[in-house]
Amino acid sequence: MTAPADTLRLEVTALGAQGDGIAAWPDGTRLHVPGALPAEQVQARRAGPQRAELLEVLRASPDRVVPPCRHVAEGCGGCALQHWAMPAQSAWKRARLADALARAGFPDAPVAEAAETPPRARRRADFALRRRPDGTVAVGFHPRGAAEVLDLSECHVLDPRLFALAGQLRVVLRRLSALGREGSAVVNLLDTGPDLLLRTDRPLDVAGRRLLAAFSAQAGIPRIAWALGEALHETAAQAGPVSIALSGVAVAPPPGAFLQASPQGEAAIVGAVLAGLPAKLPVRPRIADLYAGVGTLSFPLAARGRVDAFEGDAGAAAALDEAARRAVARVKAQRRDLARRPLLAAELAAFDAVVLDPPFAGAAEQVAQIARSKVTALVYVSCNPAALARDGRALAEAGFRVTAATPVDQFRWSAQVEAVVALARG
Repeated sequence: MTAPADTLRLEVTALGAQGDGIAAWPDGTRLHVPGALPAEQVQARRAGPQRAELLEVLRASPDRVVPPCRHVAEGCGGCALQHWAMPAQSAWKRARLADALARAGFPDAPVAEAAETPPRARRRADFALRRRPDGTVAVGFHPRGAAEVLDLSECHVLDPRLFALAGQLRVVLRRLSALGREGSAVVNLLDTGPDLLLRTDRPLDVAGRRLLAAFSAQAGIPRIAWALGEALHETAAQAGPVSIALSGVAVAPPPGAFLQASPQGEAAIVGAVLAGLPAKLPVRPRIADLYAGVGTLSFPLAARGRVDAFEGDAGAAAALDEAARRAVARVKAQRRDLARRPLLAAELAAFDAVVLDPPFAGAAEQVAQIARSKVTALVYVSCNPAALARDGRALAEAGFRVTAATPVDQFRWSAQVEAVVALARG
């Protein structure tokens, strides 16, 4: 019996940016095969113009391992690479950074070994919520490429305290009428406990506020914020203060604030940023921290000089400003949308070093101004190799060279790779 025409044996030659195996169909089409690894032979079925479904592994990679989590077999979108041994993953992520830098114009950039994050260390989660026809609520992640919600029964990525909260949310959200058909729960694990932001598709009524206030007290959640869709959030329940220490400075972040995903990832990034600054700075150096967030890098940078921290998000900028005024005289926070109003070359002349930690899309407008400026020391913190390659081209053309590059595998078992790249010119 012959196999259907849309089913073939394929040789997997590489891994794509999303963690899919890459193989060629007989017509030359480059297909993505989720779950397949480099050097494997697989039986696959054509499932779209550029996608194939893995049916069977005929010749396994020596780096294939048994995934520790049962949800991998269900297509959980939280992890893409649990079936790949960690040394191979780390080497691949290091190679992705080296490739991005080569495409930017730095083919000989020195790239360090990847800093790994251990399992069950993630302190931030964005749970998807879906009410079932029977009224129960699924709390978990979306399967890859699907809209439904995979209800979590285990997770090897999240801090156990965050995973435990998922079970508590199932109970209380079943009774919350403000959660209609679906929503999300963004949770940051702070020093004071979980900080919860609920986004729902219905207004929050008085009964809902009472329910959340009781849940806050019972579950030890200092603050629960609520938002209708993408509207600005409001506090629904406050049982106590919220706080997280960033390099020893207590910060009260706004609900849903961006934090580095794990304490270990934060430590690796901070260490690489500080190591990437010039060994010799002026006696009273000034450092610009661009896209500063709530001060993850601003406060450790203050040990090296006076820091001007620029952040566009109003809540994050206010939290940074309040913490800096209370605790660190050497940090000055300023609210500024750097995508619309980047620091101009003339403004950058005041700084002895610049640290840039842009969002996923990169910082094309700000990098253009840095390239035109007289800045000689730059540390670029990247969460997107493609954006790094694009922004890096402008820096290479402006005469910068890479002095150090450190990949940070903060999102264990995902295809994402972060990096800290130190650059100098002159």
